[in-house]
Amino acid sequence: MKITIAGTGSIARKHIEALQNIGNIDIVLLGIDQEELEEVANKYGIKHYSTNTDELLADKSVTAVILATPTPLHVEQTIAWLEAGKHVLVEIPMADSLEGARAIIEAQKRTKKNVMVAHTRRFNPPHQWIRQQIQQGKLHLHHLAVETLFHRKENKSALGKERDWVDHLLWHHAAHSVDLFRYQTQEAEIKRWAMQGPKSATIGVPLDMNIGIKSISEKLLTVTLSFNNQGEFGSWFRYICEEGTFKVRYDDIVDGNDNPVEIPSELTKHNGFEWQNLEFINAIKEGRSPNASADEIFPSMEVLHKLEYIASN
Repeated sequence: MKITIAGTGSIARKHIEALQNIGNIDIVLLGIDQEELEEVANKYGIKHYSTNTDELLADKSVTAVILATPTPLHVEQTIAWLEAGKHVLVEIPMADSLEGARAIIEAQKRTKKNVMVAHTRRFNPPHQWIRQQIQQGKLHLHHLAVETLFHRKENKSALGKERDWVDHLLWHHAAHSVDLFRYQTQEAEIKRWAMQGPKSATIGVPLDMNIGIKSISEKLLTVTLSFNNQGEFGSWFRYICEEGTFKVRYDDIVDGNDNPVEIPSELTKHNGFEWQNLEFINAIKEGRSPNASADEIFPSMEVLHKLEYIASN
């Protein structure tokens, strides 16, 4: 299978590594900066790369695209690749508005191609294990408490490069947690609240935010987000269950006392990005809708839309 990866930033590189570890994938790298494109292609031994989007859109040998591009481009690019007959894995968030998400859903239905959204938390082995335990009745979740912390007072990427677009705590980072909570509980929310701090004069978005959600059976989600944080950055997930507490950070899990939790080896043979990209590939091969399809994610986008209104009023 030939897959185009659009983008050369840190997330694009994680997708490259995942596909190379999966194997049997012909990667075509697409970028806008020729020098950076060649640098990344050489680093990962990618023979085929281009700055010509139209050429790859028209290439019938390209089955799918992974869009690791700036958030404001996701809607337009997803629709363009769908209409060119390609399956799409679009990085989170698929859109930064409910209207944009709805436009993607409509394009997916019209073209009958897969659109999967990179909600990688669904695929990290610890989160998979927690889901299995909940489904088997071995764990009963009371509260999912999440911290998502960065230091991003300047508009720079994870690689320290200047951006011409702005990241967003709600539409990007909170999207992971809102979707994960719905995915793990399989319940809609009945109450929600959100508060945000002042907008940054430098990058134009709030640098701090708090979110709370209650599900139908009164399970709770609490999310603390900041771009003002000093120290280690990333996301920490604490599952507070009747049977114990479990702390998850990407592909690692410990209990409430920081003792390692052993999970089945069949889950740990891949990391979250590899499981995610395998799901995308297998869904294409098997002619089915993938886990984290755009229509599955849409209810979470509706929640983000409501939270944005609450936080700004």
